[in-house]
Amino acid sequence: MAENTCLVIGGGRGMGAATAREMHARGYQLALMSPSDSCELLAQELGGVAHRGKAENAADTQAAFDLAMATYDRIDACLIHVGGPPKGDLLDIPEEDWDRAHEMVLKPVIRMAKLLAPVMEAQGGGSIVNITTFSAFEPSLTFPTSSVYRVGVSSFTKQFSDRYGPANIRMNCLLPGFTDSLDLPHKFAEMSALGRLARAEEQAKAAAFLLSDDSSYITGQSLRVDGGVTRHM
Repeated sequence: MAENTCLVIGGGRGMGAATAREMHARGYQLALMSPSDSCELLAQELGGVAHRGKAENAADTQAAFDLAMATYDRIDACLIHVGGPPKGDLLDIPEEDWDRAHEMVLKPVIRMAKLLAPVMEAQGGGSIVNITTFSAFEPSLTFPTSSVYRVGVSSFTKQFSDRYGPANIRMNCLLPGFTDSLDLPHKFAEMSALGRLARAEEQAKAAAFLLSDDSSYITGQSLRVDGGVTRHM
């Protein structure tokens, strides 16, 4: 029986790298992508393969997908973790920065879904997880473009799960709160009901749960892993 394979877009550092380690511990083969050589170093450590590139670049995501397929001939799970889009005062953000946020946050999810769906359908199923943000459903003026486009990822996730659920392909979102890999000041820790930042490894365990068959009856959901920062029911 073929070993399970996980493709991690944004798998060089932080939550992406922590998820790669967690999936490796669960026996998954790895294909990683990140903008720096960190993905290559991690892949070497974990016995995987890597392509250096940016999630907003269609040629790079295509190359990472192609590498995973050429190496393993299957992709069972895919984590999509993109960088933070431009910030600024709401109406002072230039139009080109809104366009860049769209390219950084939403377009990689749509592109990867188009690549992954036929492969996963032929395999009999698969799981895709999009890391977004706690502020997707409680928009924050601190993160205006992120709040706008990441809730769009949740909407796309719901539609994708409706369309491809019958093929046993699941898609979910992980909405992390303030996490230690982001090098944040202590005031953000105090916003959590737990009074601390999340550890990247904690986010990785939640991501691995959604990526694996442990969550086999969960799809189309946006799971908040924010230590109680958000308040809506």
